[in-house]
Amino acid sequence: MAVVQSRPPAATSSVTPRSTKLECQRIASKFADQAGNHTQSEDCLTLNIWTKTQFRKSRKPVLLWVHGGRFTIPGSNNPIYNGQYLADNEDVVVVTFNYRVGIFGFPGSPATTQNVGLLDQRLAVQWVHNNIAGFGGDPNRITSFGQSAGGVSADYYSFAWTADPIVHGLISHSGTALSMTPNSPEMSALYFHNVSVTLGCGGESDSQALECVRTKDFRAVLKAALLVSYAPSKALPRPVFHPTVDNKTVFADYASLGAAGKFAKLVNAPYIAGNLDYEAGYYKISAYAAKKNLTASEWDLFNLAGFTCPTGTEAANRAKYNVPVFRYRYFGTWPNLQLYPTSGAYHGSELEMVIGTAEDVSGLPNTATENAVSRYMMKAWAMFAAAPAHRLSELGWPFYEPEGKTLVRLGYGDDTKASFVEPSVYDAMCPAVNDPSRSKVL
Repeated sequence: MAVVQSRPPAATSSVTPRSTKLECQRIASKFADQAGNHTQSEDCLTLNIWTKTQFRKSRKPVLLWVHGGRFTIPGSNNPIYNGQYLADNEDVVVVTFNYRVGIFGFPGSPATTQNVGLLDQRLAVQWVHNNIAGFGGDPNRITSFGQSAGGVSADYYSFAWTADPIVHGLISHSGTALSMTPNSPEMSALYFHNVSVTLGCGGESDSQALECVRTKDFRAVLKAALLVSYAPSKALPRPVFHPTVDNKTVFADYASLGAAGKFAKLVNAPYIAGNLDYEAGYYKISAYAAKKNLTASEWDLFNLAGFTCPTGTEAANRAKYNVPVFRYRYFGTWPNLQLYPTSGAYHGSELEMVIGTAEDVSGLPNTATENAVSRYMMKAWAMFAAAPAHRLSELGWPFYEPEGKTLVRLGYGDDTKASFVEPSVYDAMCPAVNDPSRSKVL
């Protein structure tokens, strides 16, 4: 168990330091988990817990983090996800965990269970519920929060475990079930077949091919999986080994299910859904590396189709069925987290605010406003975890409704707290959920 200590004061300077090219590369590589700070092993289902040693008499709210990475990138061993500051500042228990990703979490073989990575997530929730009291946590106040694929996971979870969600709150950062298109079983089976052939296991029955692949060293399996061609996409290459429709953990038509309220609707299991003002600011880096040149209007559609519109739709679906739901949009741009002059509030850049790790990630001090916004967001997330349906009202947050000033703006201009606007300010250009022109981009 890691026990938190007080954070030292930030360094001060008469000139606000800005990210250099080297620092930008470090920030981007840490977010993509390419900084070489993790090891790979088949003994991978581990978790990390941060809590103060001075347990208070009452049990603490629990924030359970689900990392993103397009269901491909491991794992929780990342400085962005260091839970000590959030646990220290707000006296909550913070838990992060690993789950199987890529071909190991989403193998696609017809001869085995699909989406075992998502079952790992459920197992983590169950473990925390059964054991977190030993760390001062309240098993009846667990909020699962995740970003990107982790945000998709949180939404998937609400559809898969409606009868017994265990968690009492869900938060989706920059990703919902409508943000990406899962594989069909046939597509996933083809991807797995390509790997099995590469490993010399093809031409046999599905079960024989699976058993043959299981005899191979995991490094060889990873190498073979990397040789499978990505599905074409205008903005980004789409992962091949990611969630597959099985109608148990992943469903084919989330638009219809959401509209019909087929998610966990317990009043004591509210939902926060949010996205950033310019998600594309991060994705432009990989697009540039792949020599993909999109126009400004195409990037605007990317932001709408993958983030703004799915977030608005899923929030509205909850509101329709009287689930307490809040919706935010984050605008913060800070000198020490800037990737390039126009990167804006890019995909993932709010995580350092909620978790409190901006200085660790950038190596540069925060601004005073940045610190204030971070403290406010930490408090808001902790208050939601403490009493998901009630405590945010103390900060003036309204329950989300598609009409009225119910969209929460965070990090907007010089505001260090929240402001509230009509959702239509940002949703007006959203295509219909079932519009075939709406690209799926996560």
